[in-house]
Amino acid sequence: MDTQLNQYLPVLMLLFVAANFAAGTLAVSVLLGKSGRRTQTKDIPYECGMLPQGEGSARLSIKFYLVALLFVLFDIEVVFMYPWAVTFKELARTDLALGLGGMLSFLGIVFVGYVYAVKKRAFDWKS
Repeated sequence: MDTQLNQYLPVLMLLFVAANFAAGTLAVSVLLGKSGRRTQTKDIPYECGMLPQGEGSARLSIKFYLVALLFVLFDIEVVFMYPWAVTFKELARTDLALGLGGMLSFLGIVFVGYVYAVKKRAFDWKS
């Protein structure tokens, strides 16, 4: 029992050091960060040497975010397909039906998601 607790000692030491480092860094930044003089000119956002005009961030349509999420979804599909394609020769020698069936079922689920996105007109920019 005692040897198992000794195995956690380096983890606890690392946790202690990390927590103290984070607290110390925050404390030093608070203490030294206020020492510099701050003027109103220094606090305005810098934009190519010109005075900023208008609001800093424009509101975008929700379609941009939806398309970005769909891109990430279909991009992750490729991330899952790549290792399967690399090991396909080995899968074909051992159990072709299992390897091919698993990928076809995965692609089927992704295709159903794609059809759903098309039916919901998620790819239409004008609506």
